[in-house]
Amino acid sequence: YEYEKDGTVTAVLESGERVHGDVLIGADGIWSAVRAGMRGEPAKGAGSGVSYSGYTVFAGELTYNAASTPSDIGPDPACGYKVYIGPNQYFVITDIGRGRYQWYAFLAREEGSEQSEPKPDGVSPYLQGLFEGWSEEALDILRATKEHEIEQRDLYDRPPSVLKPWTQGRVALLGDAIHAMMPNLGQGGCQSTEDGYRLAEELATVQHTKQTAGALGSYSRKRVFRTSIVQGFAQLGSDLLVDFDLMMTIPLIGPFFL
Repeated sequence: YEYEKDGTVTAVLESGERVHGDVLIGADGIWSAVRAGMRGEPAKGAGSGVSYSGYTVFAGELTYNAASTPSDIGPDPACGYKVYIGPNQYFVITDIGRGRYQWYAFLAREEGSEQSEPKPDGVSPYLQGLFEGWSEEALDILRATKEHEIEQRDLYDRPPSVLKPWTQGRVALLGDAIHAMMPNLGQGGCQSTEDGYRLAEELATVQHTKQTAGALGSYSRKRVFRTSIVQGFAQLGSDLLVDFDLMMTIPLIGPFFL
């Protein structure tokens, strides 16, 4: 969709329907159509400001207390977040509560290459082969994950939006639409939640619609510095993991590899 600025805000949907309102919040992800309309740039591809990170990720979830799950998979009270790092790939396991694990297999690959890579035996056996000889915990979790529980996507990133606008009149961007970041710090959803909280605080001060643009501007000014720092550190962590040999020469004192 696109949007029109006509005193109020009119969102033009793909169906051609027009939806009118006082405020439009573009929380439509890294390929944001709202951002594209605001800045006069494409949502994807050249000129969009989005770049490939050098990594693709396979992600899965499983219930570790299900009857079909091996008995050696279960909660670990000593550590709820684990990262296994090696050349050109790493594996993350996190306990998300209520008897469920979430895992991520990050692979340094060319953009789009994994979509065309044949996996005749299935995704889980393919990943087990890539992580053969690694921690048995990672392999146990891969064996226990069903094919329909695994998704794959290439990871893209954006530079911090310090100089480019977050708002235009009664339109504002939120979350990945304005500060998409690599997942190394686990801050993508966290920063989006903080955006929403701050946005709600600012809009709560509005007594008349003519104050809306000012409230959105205040929201962006209060969020841009913090999100830019977090976004930059997430990118740094990703760059270090791509260069495994360099990473191994640096003391692991930050939050990236805990």
